[in-house]
Amino acid sequence: MSWDTIITFMRVSSLSGSAMALAFLQSPTSAKAEEEPILSLSTDSAFHFEVLVSLGEALYGGSDLAPVLGAAKNITPGDFESFSQAFQQLAYKTKDQAQDEEANYDPVNVGETWFSAATYFRRADFYLHNNWTNPLINTLWDEQTKAFDKGLSSLPIPGKRLQIPADNFTVEAIWYEPIPHLYKNQTSKRPTLILGNGYDGAQEDLYHTVVVAALARGWNCLTYEGPGHPTVRRKQNLGFIPDWERVVTPLVDYLLKDRSNVVDKDKLALFGFSFGGYLAARAAAFEPRISAVVLDGGVWDSFEAFSPNLSPELKELFDAGNKEAFDEAGRGLLDNPLVPSQARWGLAQGMWAFNTQSPFNFLQATKKYAVKDFITQIKVPVFVADAESEGFFSGQPQMVKDALGDLATLYTFKGAEGYHCQAGAFSSLNRVMFGWLNKVLPK
Repeated sequence: MSWDTIITFMRVSSLSGSAMALAFLQSPTSAKAEEEPILSLSTDSAFHFEVLVSLGEALYGGSDLAPVLGAAKNITPGDFESFSQAFQQLAYKTKDQAQDEEANYDPVNVGETWFSAATYFRRADFYLHNNWTNPLINTLWDEQTKAFDKGLSSLPIPGKRLQIPADNFTVEAIWYEPIPHLYKNQTSKRPTLILGNGYDGAQEDLYHTVVVAALARGWNCLTYEGPGHPTVRRKQNLGFIPDWERVVTPLVDYLLKDRSNVVDKDKLALFGFSFGGYLAARAAAFEPRISAVVLDGGVWDSFEAFSPNLSPELKELFDAGNKEAFDEAGRGLLDNPLVPSQARWGLAQGMWAFNTQSPFNFLQATKKYAVKDFITQIKVPVFVADAESEGFFSGQPQMVKDALGDLATLYTFKGAEGYHCQAGAFSSLNRVMFGWLNKVLPK
């Protein structure tokens, strides 16, 4: 998730490899608890945030509070292997519980337990992408997929996995419908939300972030993953692409053709989470059938989120195209525990998601992800979420709002609700977001 801290190591010096890492004066365990707007969950600020993400999914059936806090107690701050092992233990324990529940089949018990197991498997994978040969990258993902699918099948209207053909790749998606008889005065055609995640998130996470809340309000939902997202990255070996309309347009085609009996074509909203704020904005600029867009948060220019954090020496290397020296500096940090967790993870995840082993190529690729190049082509209402503690795209949501003018509504989440993408405060996110959607979509 963190973009501006991905390469904060580059501020320190122009040294390369481990020598640069040793130039850090602050250990990854030295974050100050009093700086957090809530009770600190780890002395490592990155781990604090990731544990909070796991706790937040409990609201909509994706975890349970005490087990997550129990796992967090066993995590050594700054130790990626420790983080993974703690959540692996919890995931396999919960999987065993889910299998026990199946014997006495109670669909609510089964669904909640399998969904929680899936979340814990995803958490166990989170910090592993610095080593692409690690077999756990696929093993844990296979476990999470199987567990999540068990949860999907237990729903009153089971969620349905889809593979939707696109331009030289396949979009992985999941279709969800609400229970019709629960909603008064609702026609057979309903508002529909297309939801995509960002830099590291899975479409499965979106079920426990927005989808449950949307179904409770009578919406259809289609979550998806395109190139760079977890399942497509694994199955198709594809990294992110900037022209994201190639991903979303086939989804709209599917909805308006295959689901036309339940989809109101005039109430088609697009949601982008984290880096998905760029992806959704790009798609909306080139897909005219979208009725409204939610950017959580607003991403103006990805490269501009990185470049100020380069030291003058490394910026000179980058600008000169000295790929070899730049790559040596970056790779030397991935496994060095003296480098802050957020920087190590962010660089590793960026290289993984963009499908390159080169830090230089990764940073170069981010130049293509800038909404300033096309934002005037967006013609529908846009909700831009900002966060008081936003450290990843600080200041950029306001820039998106300013460029869109009256088309955009900017809302800033503050205090304990003010983490990136409202981690731990998804109920607040959904109340505000759906209130806005109800205002801007046709009655």
